[in-house]
Amino acid sequence: MKKLLQSCLLLLLPLGVFASGGMELDSADYDLSDKASLENGAHLYVQYCLGCHSTKYIRYLNLADDFGVEQQEILDEVAPEGAGIYDKMLTAMNGHDAYKWFGVQPPDLSLIARSRGADWLYSYLKGFYMDPTRPLGVNNAIYPAVGMPNPLWKLQGQQKPIYEKVDGQEVITELVLERPGTMSPEKFDKSVNDIVNFLVYAGEPAQLERESMGKYVLFFILMFGVIAYLLKKEYWKDIH
Repeated sequence: MKKLLQSCLLLLLPLGVFASGGMELDSADYDLSDKASLENGAHLYVQYCLGCHSTKYIRYLNLADDFGVEQQEILDEVAPEGAGIYDKMLTAMNGHDAYKWFGVQPPDLSLIARSRGADWLYSYLKGFYMDPTRPLGVNNAIYPAVGMPNPLWKLQGQQKPIYEKVDGQEVITELVLERPGTMSPEKFDKSVNDIVNFLVYAGEPAQLERESMGKYVLFFILMFGVIAYLLKKEYWKDIH
């Protein structure tokens, strides 16, 4: 249970929150055509986020179909132990326990990338730093006074903030890695980007199919335009 709590990603974020102080949002380099990134992002999400947060509109079967991989691969590499291919991506935490431990039920993250934006989510997941004044010992440069632990702390390590005075107020302008995690900074950034990539996909799974069909639709419109132009010339050739 302790491991489950440490892995929770409690995005209890009020509407309208944006990057604060001197910190700017980093750009997420997500790419829905990168199936390897999507699969790795789903794998990391299940490992570090699904303990508290569902993506209830996605089934593991959807991942296999949309990522173009075998169903068994999704069960082996992505889904938690015991999950079936037709199961939804639901957290194991029930609402009663959530209210008991946190006073609120962690939100479903199916639409978090659409509501917050990929850049905000990417910066938020990288924005945790040590803060002994907070109940959980961590804070977030993008969302101050965050009410959740850093679910990726083992991978990222521990960061400390650098403050500067801006307009007479001390604000965080940079986060510096003080204790390395199990991943290099470059690999960690890539892993976070993969998680964001997966959450962008989860917000609109049909986007994969829609984008792949777009070129065929444009080709049809082009061909229809050519045919319409030739028909117009044929009908009007004897009219002067």
